[in-house]
Amino acid sequence: MSQNGGGERLGLVNASNEVLVAQPSGEAAADLEAVFQDQYRNLTRAIATVIRDPACAEELAVEVFLKWSRSRAAHGPHARSWLYRTAIRMALDELRRQGRRSRYDRLLDTIRHAPEPDTMLAAKEDAEKVRAVLSRMTPRQAELLLLRHEGFDYQELAAALRLNPASVGTLLSRAQQTFRKEHIKAYGER
Repeated sequence: MSQNGGGERLGLVNASNEVLVAQPSGEAAADLEAVFQDQYRNLTRAIATVIRDPACAEELAVEVFLKWSRSRAAHGPHARSWLYRTAIRMALDELRRQGRRSRYDRLLDTIRHAPEPDTMLAAKEDAEKVRAVLSRMTPRQAELLLLRHEGFDYQELAAALRLNPASVGTLLSRAQQTFRKEHIKAYGER
C-alpha cells in the first residue's frame, strides 16, 4: 500500500510503483470493512452450504465482496440482499462448473481406459463369430450355452429350459462340443 502526498491511499503497488489494485479511500473503505466484518462468515457459510467446499466458499465470498465494492449501485440499504443474491448465484455457477469438470474428467478417464481400436475390432469380430456359430446350433443347445454364460447353475438351467436336472451336465457338455465343432468347421483352429 502506498500513499501520495495528500494522504490518500492509491492501492497495492509492485516494485515498479505501478498500481495493481486500487483501494477505496476514506468512507468507502470503512463501509467495505464494516460490511465485510459483519457479513463474511455468514456469506461464506451460505456458499459452503451449496458447494460443500469450505475453502472454495471462502474464495467465492471474497470475490463477492470485491464485486460489491466495485458496484456502487449495490451499496445502501439493500447491500445485504445484494451480497447474498450474488453469493448464491456464484455458488450455483461454481456448482455447475464442478459438474462440467466432473463430466469432462469422467469422459477423459473413459478415453484413457478405452481399449485400443484393434482390440475392440477383434472383440467385435469374435462376438460376430460366436453369434454365427450359435445360429447354426439347435435352439436348445444355444439357449443352454447362453444361459450358462449368464451365470445360471444346473438347477436354474433345468427349470428355465424344462429339463431333467440330472441330464443338464450331459446336455451342456454336448452343447459345448457342438459349439467347438461348428466353430472349427467355420473358422478353423484357433
